[in-house]
This record gives sequence, structure tokens and C-alpha cells, in this order.
Amino acid sequence: MTLFYAALLGGLGVASGAFGAHALKDMLPADLLATFETGVRYQMYHALALLGLGAARFKSRGILFLFLGTLIFSFSLYLLALTGVRVLGAITPIGGVLQIIGWVMVALDARKAKW
Repeated sequence: MTLFYAALLGGLGVASGAFGAHALKDMLPADLLATFETGVRYQMYHALALLGLGAARFKSRGILFLFLGTLIFSFSLYLLALTGVRVLGAITPIGGVLQIIGWVMVALDARKAKW
């Protein structure tokens, strides 16, 4: 399932990045385009991390937190950039906290497994 999560995030990340670079480049102000690009960047970082965890067949309780946290983090930034509704930025930290929890859980599980 981890490789599925990685592939889903990676594929959507490439599509989002291309959309931002080509369709939004001239449509959004620089600050909102940068917000969109931050979502893409974090999505791709976590896609690669999940790809590594899945390829290593490393079992961790944190994988789902990383996946869900990335969806919430990145897609809230995409929505904020596309709509300009700044209150959507209040959702982004929820995703970030889930990502942090996921990384802590991965670290604890790796330590327990003596990785």
C-alpha cells in the first residue's frame, strides 16, 4: 500500500507542478504561485519518502499519517492559491502536524526495528 500512496502522490505532484508552471504562471500573483509551488514541493518530498519506505518494505504506523498529512497540507495550499481565500491557510497546519506525527512514528518504528 505504501508504494500505491507514493505513486499517487508522485503522479498528482507532477500533474500539479505542470499545471502550476504552465496554466497558472501568468494567472496568479507571485505570492499565490509561490504558495502553490510549496504545496507541490512538499507533496513530491513525501512521495519520494514513501517510495523509499515502500521499496525498503519498512513497516511503520507513520506511513498513513505521512500520506494523509501530505494530502491535507498540499491540497489546502492548492485551494488557497487557486481561490485566494486566505482562511484555507488555517487548514494547512493540520496537514503539517500529521506529517510531523508520521515522521516521529517512522523514527520510533525504525528504532524499534533497529533500522
